[in-house]
Order: sequence, then structure tokens, then C-alpha cells
Amino acid sequence: MSTTTAEAFIHPALLYCDDDEYLAGTVPYIREGLAAGEPVAVAVPADNLALIRDALGADAERVLLRDMMVAGRNPGRIIPTVLLAFANAHPGQRVRLIGEPIWAGRSATEYPACAQHEALINAAFTGRPATILCPYNTRLLDPAWIEDAYKTHPVMLNADGGFDSVHYDDPVVVAASFNLPLPDPPPHAATLTVDVFALPIVRRMVTEHAERAGLPPQRTEDLVLAVNELTTNTVRHGGGTGKLALWTDHDQLVCQLTDDGCLSDPLAGRIPVPPDALGGGRGLLLVNQLCDLVRVHTTSAGTTIRAYLHR
Repeated sequence: MSTTTAEAFIHPALLYCDDDEYLAGTVPYIREGLAAGEPVAVAVPADNLALIRDALGADAERVLLRDMMVAGRNPGRIIPTVLLAFANAHPGQRVRLIGEPIWAGRSATEYPACAQHEALINAAFTGRPATILCPYNTRLLDPAWIEDAYKTHPVMLNADGGFDSVHYDDPVVVAASFNLPLPDPPPHAATLTVDVFALPIVRRMVTEHAERAGLPPQRTEDLVLAVNELTTNTVRHGGGTGKLALWTDHDQLVCQLTDDGCLSDPLAGRIPVPPDALGGGRGLLLVNQLCDLVRVHTTSAGTTIRAYLHR
């Protein structure tokens, strides 16, 4: 697939079923970018990263290689800290990336956030000189997830070549289709009504809950900071009051904040805020950086944000 600097954003999905098809779709793409003088980055799961590194040989030293299972554990932080961070580090240049945010180990709980991410890449990069190739394993992934790839990518690639996706749709519309209601917290969840006077109590409650759940000290600090950001946003922008719930779910600690606010910007928490910018926008961005998964359900009647940290 060739690109020129005159072209704007290009976002193809690569459909592959084995290692040979994976390497045939990724390695020539990388080398084409290097030959064109484009900065190249690859963020894919560890096993696929090793395949690409070995196939590139000495050329691997010219490519930024990142394990997506670490960098993109939370899909909500991929756009700001993986994709845009790389593009912004090379102003005035066309960049070429491979991002594989959806792998066979992703859970059904994580998937809606992954699909929203894939749709919103198109909004975040509109007009930017970049190409982002997203591989999908057709043998291991849920067939419904493959169908969604046709909605979030304008171009599809497979072993036979490339073609336009007739199912591609407006990225904001597609992202909104995954704005799904979250199930109620379990009966054993600890709850607290949040207002401006409750913030010190919230921090103490979260710390105690995290320590009982066995969260390491640094991750406890991360959770306290994340919940502090969410509760502060509720007080400032969510009608002044909200409800906090905390519970453990298998190997995860979960916190949820529900309030009367409406999150109208689909890219909220995904676009870095300039240091000199006035107003808010930094709270959810920070929560995405600190947590392993963030799910959001928002309507005109209110917003629920649920954050997960692995224990």
C-alpha cells in the first residue's frame, strides 16, 4: 500500500489468520515506510512484536517497538500516549504506525472500549498525515469483532489485496453504538454519596478498600488519584453530587462514579490538553493513564464512569 505526503489520514485493517499472513501484511508495510523516510512505530501484543522484530532484523533498530499489552492495556490511553504521542514527536512529517489493540485475550468487558477506540482514531487523526494499520486475527477473534472492524476502518486488507469497506461509518456514530449501559454494582459494593464535603472521606475510603484488596502501594496511590479526579469532576461538572461504588471482581478492583452530568465530547480523555489551555479536560485523561480499563456510559440523564485496576 503506497502513500504520499499529499494524502491525509489512512486507516486500514489487516485481516490475517496465521503468522505468515501477519508478517506478509506488516513487514513490507514497515519497510515501505522506512524507505520513504517516514518515522515508523509498532505497538502490538508481545508475541507478534517478537515476530516483527525477528523478521525486520537490523531494520528493527529504526522502528519504535512497543508491547500493546502494556502500553494499550487500557484502550482509552492508546490515542493520546501511543498514537498521538508518536505523531506529535515528528511534526511536519508523515508517520506510519501499526496498532493492534484487539487481541484474543481481550475480554467482553474490555471490547466495547476497544471498538470505541478504533472508531475514534478516525476522528482524532482527521486531516493529519499518518497511516495506522490495525491487524485483526480472523482465526482467534470473535467473528462479531471482525464485523465491527469493517465499520471502524475505511480500508480492509487481506492476503488477496485491499478494498474499501462498504460498512465504514461516521466514527462518532460508530463509537456511540458502543456507549452501552453498565450492569449495576454487586450488592456487596461499598457505596458513598459524593459532594464537595465528602472528598476527604472518599480518599480515605478508597485507600482502605484498596489496601484490603491487596493492591500494591503505588497502585493504591494511582487509584486514589483516579477516584479523586472523578469525584472532583462530579462536583464541578456533574451536578455537584454523585454516587461512588467500590468492589472487587476476581482479580480486579473496580470503582464507579455516577452523576447527573453528560459527557458530550466523544474524544474526552483521549486528546492531550495543552498546558496553557483554559478549562477542564485533564481529569478523564489522567484517569485513563492510571487505570487498566475505563468504561463510560453517558446520556442526557447522567453519566457512569467505571474504572478497573488489576490486583
